[in-house]
Amino acid sequence: MQRKRSQNLGRLIDMKQYTVEITNEALADMDQLYNHIAYALQAPENAMNQYNRIADAILTLDTMAERICIMESEPERSKEMRRLLIDNYSVFFIIQGDKVIVTDVLYSASDIENRLKG
Repeated sequence: MQRKRSQNLGRLIDMKQYTVEITNEALADMDQLYNHIAYALQAPENAMNQYNRIADAILTLDTMAERICIMESEPERSKEMRRLLIDNYSVFFIIQGDKVIVTDVLYSASDIENRLKG
């Protein structure tokens, strides 16, 4: 795990660096949300903008991913699953060593508990 230093108000802060991995399931989730917005809602420009906002937020997990709290519900808590909110979407990930592994990207109004189990 690399560490990066940042100057913040005259102090040096150590920041952990991670490699971000996105599972095939999470990529499929991203494709599904894009297709739904672009084709079902007939808003391809909005679809691309939303996709990019989520992708950009995922990429920020390379630094200080532990800033996102572990979920309190079970079994997510025991798996140390974390949830990053972006607009109306939730990005679920775990930290393993020097890796952040994105497991799911779900619409926040969906039945998340059942979708995470599936």
